[in-house]
Order: sequence, then C-alpha cells, then structure tokens
Amino acid sequence: MAPLAQDSAVLCALVALTVFRAPAWACLICFTSYKERTRICQIFAGIQGPELEKCQEAFSSAFADLADIEINYDDRSHLHDAFTQMTHSLQEIAAAQGSFNVAFPDAAEKMRKVVMKLKGGFQDVARRFLCYGCYSKACNFPLDCPVQDLTVTRGQQAKFSCTVNFQLPKEEITYSWKFAGGGLRTQDQSYFRDIPRAQGYLARIRPVQPTHSGTFSCSILHDQRPVARLYFFLNVTSAPPRGEIELQVSFRKVLRWAPKETETLEPWRPSLGELLARPEALTPGNQCLLAALAAVASASATLTVWVFFRWYFKGN
Repeated sequence: MAPLAQDSAVLCALVALTVFRAPAWACLICFTSYKERTRICQIFAGIQGPELEKCQEAFSSAFADLADIEINYDDRSHLHDAFTQMTHSLQEIAAAQGSFNVAFPDAAEKMRKVVMKLKGGFQDVARRFLCYGCYSKACNFPLDCPVQDLTVTRGQQAKFSCTVNFQLPKEEITYSWKFAGGGLRTQDQSYFRDIPRAQGYLARIRPVQPTHSGTFSCSILHDQRPVARLYFFLNVTSAPPRGEIELQVSFRKVLRWAPKETETLEPWRPSLGELLARPEALTPGNQCLLAALAAVASASATLTVWVFFRWYFKGN
C-alpha cells in the first residue's frame, strides 16, 4: 500500500504543478486538451525520452505571450475552432517530419492574429473570457445602465430613446420595453411588466397622464441575448391652475400687442384752411391760382343760376 500511496502523492504533485503553470500556457490550455498536446509532441519527438520533454517545453514557451489574453465571452467558440484547426495542422507538420522549434512559434503567431481580430466588437467591455485561468468575468461595463430622470407636465409628450454609446451589430438586434408603475423608481426586474406594443428603439407617450409615473425599461437584445438595459424614470407633474394659464395667455398677448397707429399708418392730408394758414402758402403764384379758381367758381355759380331761372320761367 505504501508504494501506491507514494505514487498517488507524486501524481497529485504533478497535477498541482500543471495547474500552477497554467498561466504560462494560457489560451493553449483553455482550448486544447492534454491528450491533444501530448499526441502532437509524440508525433514530433517520439513516445518518450528527453526529446519529448523538450517538445512540451517548446510548446508552452511558444504560447507564453497569449497568457493574459481577454476576448469577448461570445467569441470563445470561434477561438476554440481556431485552436482545433491549429492542432490538426501541427499533426500534419509532425507527420511530415517537420521541426517543432519552427512549427510552434508559427502556430502561436497565427493564433495571435486570430485573437486580435476577435478583440473588437460591440460592447467589448461587457462579459469577458480570460485565458489566464480559463474563466469569464462579468462586465466592466454593467448590463444595467443608470436610471435617467424625465419630468413631463400632464397632457404633454414623453419620449424615450433606447440608444447606447457603443456600436451595435446591424442585424439580429431587437428591443423589449417594460414598465414599473405606481411612481416607482427601480431597476429590480421583478417589478416590471411587458409592454408588448413597444418594439423599436424609440417609445413615445402622448398625452402623459399621472398613471404613467414610474420606471420604463428598455432591453437591447442581440440574437435574443441581452446586451444592455436602459431605465427611464418618468415623473408626471400636474398642469398649472386655470387662472395661472389664463394669466400666461394674457401676458403673451400683451407681449405681441402693438398700437394700431403703427400698423395702419397713413400719409397726412391737410385741409385747405391748414394749407392757407401756412406762411409760405400765399406766394404770388398761389395768389394768381386762387384768383383764377375764384373766378371759375363764380362763373360756374352764375351759369348754374341762369340755367335754373331759364328752366323755371320756361315751364311757367
């Protein structure tokens, strides 16, 4: 029993060393199995011997730079597929009597390029996968955004825009709206109920009523998975009293009012007496003109009287 216990202890120690050395292998350990890595080195260097150990050390050293890599959590499957393809390629190189001292650095460089392509994307600071330790961590950028406050007078319009400050994919994006009424300001999803008719990124309430006081929640979904949740607390205030409204209307009318004289301004037309009263009016030319007008007026009056008497006596 003693030799068996000693062998178990040695095995546990080897496993512990493998675990504590994991950061040096990082992504390689996360996305390839021990069996796959051993099989590759056995094809390169043989079943056992010092050359096999050299191969395993070269394998880990080539991927040491990928120890602290972080990727989007949803990109794990893409990276796993890339590592699977890499293991097949290394097996082919080993079978063709290639050198692992050349094959491993080349493979690591190709994987580094694959990782760099995966580091972009929308909300890339949300849920992350860390090769160092092969685990995921939840969001430096929280899924739930802070509550935005909006105050609207009763009878007016309330408008909500479900937008974020990072790029979203162009396809498979949907929006889901919920409401927690009763004037409640919360982010607890247990208080919300669905608003089935609201589906786009814009929502509008018109006219706003006191029953709309509360928190509206908008969830942005990509392929039915939540990307972000926005919250809008709507505070509905009462309309001002009727007397105050009438006073405001009257005040606006006063501001728009202008005297009629300025709106219907007409040129000045003085009377004959006002003209004659002016000192420059009785010039010699004007006096001759007035004498001519008086003569014409007198002749017209004399002619009118003569025509009248002639008609009168002729009738009798």
